[in-house]
Amino acid sequence: MASVFRSEEMSLMQLFLQVEAAYCCVAELGELGLVQFRDLNANVNSFQRKFVNEVRRCESLERILRFLENEMEDIVEIVKPEKYPETPLPREMIDMETVLEKLEAELLEANQNQQTLKQNFLELMELKHLLKKTQDFFEAETNLPDDFFSEDTSGLLELRSTPAAAAKLGFTAGVIKRERMIPFERLLWRACRGNIYLRYTEMDTPLEDPVTREEVKKNVFIIFYQGEQLKQKIKKICDGFRATVYPCPESATERREMLDGVNTRIEDLNTVITQTESHRQRLLHEAAANLWSWGIKVKKIKAIYHILNCCNIDVTQQCVIAEIWFPVADAGRIKRALHQGMERSGSTIAPILTAIHTRMAPPTFNRTNKFTAGFQNIVDAYGVGNYREMNPAPYTIITFPFLFAVMFGDCGHGAVMLGFALWMVINEKSLLAQKSTNEIWNTFFSGRYLILLMGIFSIYTGFIYNDCFSKSFNIFGSSWHIIPMFKNNTWNKDVLLDNTVLQLDPAVPGVYSGNPYPFGIDPIWNIASNKLTFLNSYKMKMSVVIGIVHMIFGVILSLFNHIYFKKYINIILQFIPEMIFIISLFGYLVFMIIFKWCHFDVHSSQSAPSILIHFINMFLFNYSDASNAPLYTHQKEVQSFLVIFALIAIPWMLLIKPFILRANHQKAQRMVRDKHQARGFSTAKAKLR
Repeated sequence: MASVFRSEEMSLMQLFLQVEAAYCCVAELGELGLVQFRDLNANVNSFQRKFVNEVRRCESLERILRFLENEMEDIVEIVKPEKYPETPLPREMIDMETVLEKLEAELLEANQNQQTLKQNFLELMELKHLLKKTQDFFEAETNLPDDFFSEDTSGLLELRSTPAAAAKLGFTAGVIKRERMIPFERLLWRACRGNIYLRYTEMDTPLEDPVTREEVKKNVFIIFYQGEQLKQKIKKICDGFRATVYPCPESATERREMLDGVNTRIEDLNTVITQTESHRQRLLHEAAANLWSWGIKVKKIKAIYHILNCCNIDVTQQCVIAEIWFPVADAGRIKRALHQGMERSGSTIAPILTAIHTRMAPPTFNRTNKFTAGFQNIVDAYGVGNYREMNPAPYTIITFPFLFAVMFGDCGHGAVMLGFALWMVINEKSLLAQKSTNEIWNTFFSGRYLILLMGIFSIYTGFIYNDCFSKSFNIFGSSWHIIPMFKNNTWNKDVLLDNTVLQLDPAVPGVYSGNPYPFGIDPIWNIASNKLTFLNSYKMKMSVVIGIVHMIFGVILSLFNHIYFKKYINIILQFIPEMIFIISLFGYLVFMIIFKWCHFDVHSSQSAPSILIHFINMFLFNYSDASNAPLYTHQKEVQSFLVIFALIAIPWMLLIKPFILRANHQKAQRMVRDKHQARGFSTAKAKLR
């Protein structure tokens, strides 16, 4: 039980391992999870360590696994086995590298082929749309019938400027992204000085970009020009705007034949793309069956070689030397794990553990289980304590849910939290087997027992506040009789239901029966107009009392640390002035709250002084306020004494200890200097002899 309230006692050992058995022994210690290795090569560059090549190989495997996972995305589901795979042996890493590299090469080849096929498909689809839109343009311009493909349209390209000479027109057809069409048209007009004829139209269906896999909207255009110079200008402008230019025949017959050929190629290409995608899916399903296990194995191998890089190897290259911290209570489990690693590696030389006496501060290790882990994480989030200090996590099991419930006192919402937590606790085995990667869900699930206690305490405080989804229970019957509150003693239902009128005052005769509600707050307060005045005062003062008690409890815990470490100077110069300060001021505030509750009844409550004004005047030494009567006799003397005592505790706590620590430090330095001088004198004397 001592380890629950205080961090574990740790031991530093030097570990000697045979080189052949080092990998398996470190693997077994890693599975145990109770050992911390010291870095014996802290001054050595990471790239100059013994096993840096193995770490690089692991990083290369991690890169391949990330590539495979990105390729799967949401298309293929990754299979996660129920148990974690065992740590693979070094020779298994070679087989894993071969499989993953082969899988990566095949998948890269399939992706490249698929991208090439989709690029060809995109070009054919663009050409198909271009031929159709070009045909529509010629039909619109010439008002020809539907059998336009059977006629020759080359006559459209003959423009006779004079009866004696004919000038041949040329045209360029292509496809461009829709958002580039307007600047493309403007630049063509300016560069060609208006000596072109441009027509364009939008494609009916968007196309998929084979690289980004995003839908792209494009336009088909056709440009008529005259002369080779304009042709070259148009070609350069198309290249600048990354417009794709396709050859388009002049005659309708040739365009029809080309369109038929394009349709045939598209059908064939669709078949090839489907087969390529099926092959790619087979590769991904093959990888998905083992991807999660491969990832765990690679992480374990990489962690082992990182640990081996922290160890030393003797000059014979036959022995690995490591220094490890582990809990003294688990020494037997550590030795059994080392023995299992030795047997798994096939080594015949047993590992050797040797105790090391050191002045280094051991690491802090707090043993947890599935119930206490959530509370320990909350404590560690604020800071990990020093070695062998009191562990506040066990006390947090009660204080954290209770303080939460003080703020969240509603038995309805608490029941919802309790139901959710019970569902997670009852089904924790099946939920653990799912191995979810959702960070928010994992946060909730790891704190399921914390949520469970928060729900239980919220239900308890909800009954105290008599609050369930902002509604009150009338279980025992109210202790208030509100009819006598009205002067004419006439009962008017409409007036009673008006909260602005119903103001509870126990000083009115016959209103309060004198018997308090058996448990919690009387439900009549839920409809009273002075509900907030009463409840806020009650909850605020209760919170102050609980908070100050909690603070004092934390300071008292530090006393156990001072006694355990035999730091009696801290008791005198730290704990005692802290207690004097907190009790003289905040403890006195709690006293005033409880005294006022007990001393003033309903008949004298109107003349009760304000605690807040008294507390402020206490620091100002102001006792001339006639509007705020004293709580008790000799209050001035008591408060003056407490404030002076608290002021004395401040320099007592802050000034004396630094001077003592400085004196102890100087004393230690003198002792070290004297020791060095004595050693030098002995050496000189030996030389003279």
